[in-house]
Amino acid sequence: MDAMRKATLAGVAAILLWSSLALLTVATEGLPPFQVLATAFAVAGTVGLLRAGLRGRAGWAELRQPPSALALSTAALFGYHALYFIALKRAPAVEANLLNYMWPLLIVVFAGFLPGVRIGALQWLGTLMGLAAAVLLVTGGRRLQVDPAYLAGYLAALTAAVLWAAYSVLNRRHAQVPCAAITVACLAVAVLGALVHLGFERSVAPTPVQWLALLAMGIGPTGAAFWLWDTGTKRGDIALLGSLSYLAPLLSTVLLVLSGRTQPHPLQAVALALLLGGAWLSTRSR
Repeated sequence: MDAMRKATLAGVAAILLWSSLALLTVATEGLPPFQVLATAFAVAGTVGLLRAGLRGRAGWAELRQPPSALALSTAALFGYHALYFIALKRAPAVEANLLNYMWPLLIVVFAGFLPGVRIGALQWLGTLMGLAAAVLLVTGGRRLQVDPAYLAGYLAALTAAVLWAAYSVLNRRHAQVPCAAITVACLAVAVLGALVHLGFERSVAPTPVQWLALLAMGIGPTGAAFWLWDTGTKRGDIALLGSLSYLAPLLSTVLLVLSGRTQPHPLQAVALALLLGGAWLSTRSR
């Protein structure tokens, strides 16, 4: 298996891990969002430091990176989550989530500007089918209500999507930086999240179940997932990863249904068919 295919599979694994984030977030209900953010990224950063320590000098050397690489990853990880939280506070969840899920499409759009990357007609069609699936999942077939009063929230959600898509494509410029270096960004995000939490939120003591959810979140969707995504965006097929990123909302919905957190709906089956068809077209076009 060639290096690009391995890196692309790493990116797909990140998408699969992100699909568990909604379920774990539901388990932390009642905790302030930036407290959750700071705790989860602190767990991720601690795991990264433990790994570096076990590897010795080679492990610590992997954490070194140019300031530009650290600034990009820290701004993306913290900025995306902060803007998403703001969007959910300033706009209805349905519309905010829908605008947020523009990031996979934007990755494909931005990837088209990379040297040597060509987006074929089948990939565009597959990506748009993924977007249609996300619309069905997020709205449940309900009509969208676009209210100018929520403009700030809409802009925050859209800016979050643009930021994450831009990071995913620009990250390719730092392909020489080891993926383990994302540990430093995770620690920086934990510190920034803690500062915002202490300044604007009231701390709530997590229950034992919530602590388990926070640990799982830090190890998985906000830990290993960012390592894997870093690998995929630096060395994998970034356009294909953008198309396949619509797997996240679908699998997230499936997990919520299986756990009893949400009710099954016929539109979910339609979304599944759209997404699988779109994924097949996208992979076939590559």
